[in-house]
Amino acid sequence: MTITFSRVTGAAAYRVWRNSQSVGWVDDWGQATLSVTDTAPCRNAHYTIAALRSDGSDASTGALSQPYILADSGAVQPYALTPGTQFQYEITSYNDAGQTASGINTALGICAVDTRYIPWGTRFKVDGYGYCYAADIGTWIQGQIVDVWLPGAEADAWGVQKRTITIQ
Repeated sequence: MTITFSRVTGAAAYRVWRNSQSVGWVDDWGQATLSVTDTAPCRNAHYTIAALRSDGSDASTGALSQPYILADSGAVQPYALTPGTQFQYEITSYNDAGQTASGINTALGICAVDTRYIPWGTRFKVDGYGYCYAADIGTWIQGQIVDVWLPGAEADAWGVQKRTITIQ
């Protein structure tokens, strides 16, 4: 299956992700079409495209597209969880510094998710934490778990908590 996408102003390259697994990298050198072939597509997979710049600015760490889904028809189409929808999730925390799997720098409000449940680029609120932007994964973040970023000892003190998340 081939995914074709549009240029993002200032982007030098793009990484295409399926359920947080990289399926392709495209350098933008002005070619007529930007596309990536997913050799192992799976039904209802979530896709996200990260546009990357080469100028060293904060924006160079990644700008995520809206989420897409592989529909039963075989077409990749826009996808979003319905705003206002609430879920009960297990909320854990981390404090690793650096870039997330999607290329965005870790910070307050950047959260790790299982992209089969919450696609990258989704914004949501975690009761008792605040607003999150789904942009990272974690090895053990499987199913209905969200890992929120907190600094140092705050992350250690968070523990594991059952909280309501609300899609924005």
